[in-house]
Amino acid sequence: MKKVLTDTAIFRVLGFKQHVLAVAVCASLGLGMIATAEAAPARNVNPPVLKADAPNVYVVKKGDTLWDISKRFLKNPLRWREIWASNKHVKNPHWIFPGDRLLMCDYQGRPILGKDEGDGCAGIISRYLGDQKLQPQVRLESLNNAIPVIALDDIKNFLERSHIIAPNALDATPYIVGAADQRVLAAKGQTVYARGVGLEAGQRYAIYREGEPYTATDAKGRKYPVALELTQVATAIASKNSDNDVTTLEITDTFSYEVRRGDRVLPIYDPMLPTLFYPVETDNVVKDGKVIRVQGSIGTAALGSVVTLDRGSQHGVQSGHVFSISQQGEVVTDPKTKERIQLPGQRIGQLMVFKTFDQFSYAYVLSSELPIKVGANLVTPSDDE
Repeated sequence: MKKVLTDTAIFRVLGFKQHVLAVAVCASLGLGMIATAEAAPARNVNPPVLKADAPNVYVVKKGDTLWDISKRFLKNPLRWREIWASNKHVKNPHWIFPGDRLLMCDYQGRPILGKDEGDGCAGIISRYLGDQKLQPQVRLESLNNAIPVIALDDIKNFLERSHIIAPNALDATPYIVGAADQRVLAAKGQTVYARGVGLEAGQRYAIYREGEPYTATDAKGRKYPVALELTQVATAIASKNSDNDVTTLEITDTFSYEVRRGDRVLPIYDPMLPTLFYPVETDNVVKDGKVIRVQGSIGTAALGSVVTLDRGSQHGVQSGHVFSISQQGEVVTDPKTKERIQLPGQRIGQLMVFKTFDQFSYAYVLSSELPIKVGANLVTPSDDE
């Protein structure tokens, strides 16, 4: 799915026409609701290496994620697709559901994993080889029951309600100037007032709060904003317009925060949320990216955290890209020469991008051996086991 508008254009209010924010996250394997192409052949010569304690049989449980299942079997979970045997006769052959029985089989010394469809390893190997003689099987299953690659609950708010935009994208957009009964904060069921043009009575709107800007430093060491982060805090319906550009709004829902003065009023955006992600290796991504913000923290991230990267779609980053995280080594004093030297960096975890903007992206921490700090480097995962 192509990105037609820039992040700035999305938030420019021209008559407040609704824009649908599409989140494409299921490419690369035919795992999406639109994409159906098969994965490209693996670049690795050596077969993926199984963990020493990899099970021969595993029954998928509710609450499992595909990444966690991959880690049960492989030393490098990113190589899951190389061992997965899918039934190409099924519309969505890669989906896994609670109760599915996974078998680890051997084909010419190579590990093959697949769903037991009553025919054991013989059937799994046939599906891996693309045997067209197999008959399709009918299975009715709710899409919402499919096992996700990561826990969608951990990133839902960022998919639905957080955006990174250009610093001037909010110029001339309406903002909250007060609330009924002289309240400082307002919640669901209460009335607020917004100043600015373009709001229409009877229309629904989203109320956003500006976060700390993302900054860069110029040649003189002065910081300047390069992007703004918006978080949706509420939805509201415009009930009445007045002659002085003040519109009355009734708050219909709030999300984690109450509405306050200065919050921006923008059109409702309906993100098409994915139900599946699939981690893929990075290709043609501009190097030397970094973690520049840890969401919901003062500076350190761990397994399950969401972070902001200084790489976006204009750098070649796509949803599903997986990076290793490298922490810069300590600067120490040589005990013999007294020189200050930089120790090598070390790999401390992995993360997966799940939402991209022009210059930035949100990523989910898949693994963490040490606390991940702002400034940690992004490294393309090595193909070596």
